Amino acid sequence: MKIKNVFSNKKAALSFEFFPPSRDGNIEELYLAIQELAELNPDFISVTYGAGGGTRDKTVSIASTIRNKFGRETLAHLTCVQATRDDIREQLDRLKEEGIENILALRGDPPKGEENFVKTESGFGYANELVEFIKQNGDFSIGVAGYPEVHPEAPDMEHDLINLKKKVDAGADFIITQMFFDNEYFYRFRDNAISAGIHIPIIPALFPIFNYRQISRIASLCGAKIPQRLNDKLSKVSEKNEEVEKYGIEHAIIQSEGLLGNNASGLHFYSMNRSGHVIRIIEELPKKSFENNSVLE
Repeated sequence: MKIKNVFSNKKAALSFEFFPPSRDGNIEELYLAIQELAELNPDFISVTYGAGGGTRDKTVSIASTIRNKFGRETLAHLTCVQATRDDIREQLDRLKEEGIENILALRGDPPKGEENFVKTESGFGYANELVEFIKQNGDFSIGVAGYPEVHPEAPDMEHDLINLKKKVDAGADFIITQMFFDNEYFYRFRDNAISAGIHIPIIPALFPIFNYRQISRIASLCGAKIPQRLNDKLSKVSEKNEEVEKYGIEHAIIQSEGLLGNNASGLHFYSMNRSGHVIRIIEELPKKSFENNSVLE
């Protein structure tokens, strides 16, 4: 099932994100977490593409397992990093062979150790170019990324939305945002996107906090601001992971309730390859929030 069809017959989409483990020995733990979250009946589960494309083979393998073993729709990430047109065409063929119909098209971050993105010869420099290429080489439903607090490389929101509109005009069907911790950023971003002529579903992505040092580093890298009041609470218990997770879950529940109450197209959770904290959040939300969730046919 194509993800673009999910939004026509239900209240809000539910989805989770996983990343391929760097060590093969951790794959069974990953699949256990996926299985536990799959039981929550999500509309799709996404699988990331490692920095520099280093886990591209694992991405396809894991996405295939989610779809063909666990019976859940999957969204495979695909980036421009260190990839030629032939590389990407080959990846698209592999996804077709595995029955995967959905792709999140991203420019991608620079490989580890490099500060700036460099276009590969015979590759792509921008996500809108990748979207257009995917449209020309397969019948996929395509998602792209949006930035409620503005892309770190964009000078301002206006320029960022111009680039987002290019991705939409190239053929994107839906948008998944970067993480944010203050819903006002999302509401402003959604309103500005509509004003810019963007009228496809925008799914807010949430990062449930369970490790203070980790989230401080990740938020800094992607430009997401942690509200001062929340940061003060977390910093006081920074060495007590159970307390950090407690506050993180509480905040994620508040964010989720607010977004659902303000007609968000869905909720997308960064799982960090864990299931327990996400399950606790979903269990606290109204049962009808994700009514008519799709099941793979």
